[in-house]
Amino acid sequence: MRRLAVLALCVVLALTGCQAPGSTGGHDSLDASASTGGDAAATPATDTESTAQPVVAGDAPPDPQTDRLGWENGYWHNESLPVTTEDGLNESERAAVVARSMARVEVVRRLEFDTTVPVGLVSRAEYRNRSGGGSPGPALRRFDNAKFEALLLVGEDRGSIAVQDSTLGESVLGFYSGGRDEIVLVTDSETPTIDELTLAHELVHALQDQQFGLASDARTRDGVQGRNGLIEGDATAVEQAYDARCGEQWDCLAGGGGGGGGGGDRHFGINFMLYFPYSDGPGLVNDLRDRGGWAAVDDAYDDRPDGAREVIAPSEYPDWEREPVDLADRTTGDWDRVRPSTDRDRPDYAVVGPSAIAASLAYTLTDDYNESSAVAPQDVINFEDDGSVDSSDPYNYDLPATDGWAGGRMHVYSDGTETAYVWKTVWDTDRDAREFATAWEGALAHWGGTERAEGTWVLAADSPFADAVAVRVDGRTVTVVNAPTAAELDEVHDA
Repeated sequence: MRRLAVLALCVVLALTGCQAPGSTGGHDSLDASASTGGDAAATPATDTESTAQPVVAGDAPPDPQTDRLGWENGYWHNESLPVTTEDGLNESERAAVVARSMARVEVVRRLEFDTTVPVGLVSRAEYRNRSGGGSPGPALRRFDNAKFEALLLVGEDRGSIAVQDSTLGESVLGFYSGGRDEIVLVTDSETPTIDELTLAHELVHALQDQQFGLASDARTRDGVQGRNGLIEGDATAVEQAYDARCGEQWDCLAGGGGGGGGGGDRHFGINFMLYFPYSDGPGLVNDLRDRGGWAAVDDAYDDRPDGAREVIAPSEYPDWEREPVDLADRTTGDWDRVRPSTDRDRPDYAVVGPSAIAASLAYTLTDDYNESSAVAPQDVINFEDDGSVDSSDPYNYDLPATDGWAGGRMHVYSDGTETAYVWKTVWDTDRDAREFATAWEGALAHWGGTERAEGTWVLAADSPFADAVAVRVDGRTVTVVNAPTAAELDEVHDA
């Protein structure tokens, strides 16, 4: 593996906060990401002693007569517990840790839990067996394969859904299931332990569900990225503030048996895409808190971000709206639309926005196909002054090739044997459109593409994406057309 790949893979992070496998009814909703990011100072509590030093259990204040912020099920937020993680946690110890963590989340987030949420533990092997989102039908598989091929992330020799599932199976630390009203933590330890920060993150999701509801009408990749930017950004900001108090205002459990697994098929490009809400979501939450404190974050649940752009550029929230894109089917011959809605209730088109485009370009740093790349490491990886990777915000999605994305639409076609696609994007300005087209042609060149005519590329036979691709720029619009051969491009989309 080349040096840049090793560097980038060193910052592949474990995922936490994801929804239960299969709970959203489609793999466009797999956008769940990693465990840290952003820096949000917690609003000081006014009705709890949030600045008090940790107290031992025997010296804890008496239980209040009524429920209050900072106290849950018999435990105060700054109460020390006589438990350790080295020998695992029995049922009563786990209940105490959960109750205290709920109280701590209340102090940081300034919201009260309505009910206690059950917390269970599963091994990573068991989680892998659970994951997969059901059994997608052939239309959905064909559609998803073509979409990830269009993004230059998963080639024709692999199944895109299987690669996504494998990446999550190796990375996820925990998830909250609203349908089952429970938290499940994934452990790599042989003893039943709890990672307190992962627990805190998932408790925020339970709190969100109780106070605001997590149901959403986001049904495309970019829509889910926007929605998750708020949800995961909120949870990550709370987790970060919770962690900052450990050792200062309260004692925290050491270790916990998370770690995100090892080995397996962890795809850097997909991980980069899934990490987006955790990377940029805290910035959105911090911006909202600057505007109006936690109340502004609460209000955002009534008007969730429309797409990744509002998360990347919080100043554009809530005024920005995705521009609708019309894409007429102009196929001839045997090409017909692939409609995944025949398998599940979901759109028969895709919308992939700036976070997915950034992931596509970043992936060229780590693949084994050749030594080139479409971006430099410093374009997509945030480095500290000493050359180390910024652990709180390792990835950058705000690239010249993604700036100005205004909307898009992708259709997938099949002739019964082969697949093809048309991907149309609209940009704020002509310059934005040209910058994206230039960067995308650079990615095609990386994957073995040769420009045979202006804007028409043929990828090498040994490339994972061995097809013909046309990149057509018309003012603010860029249309990318794919077909098995250059001669078939006009059959797929007769421009």
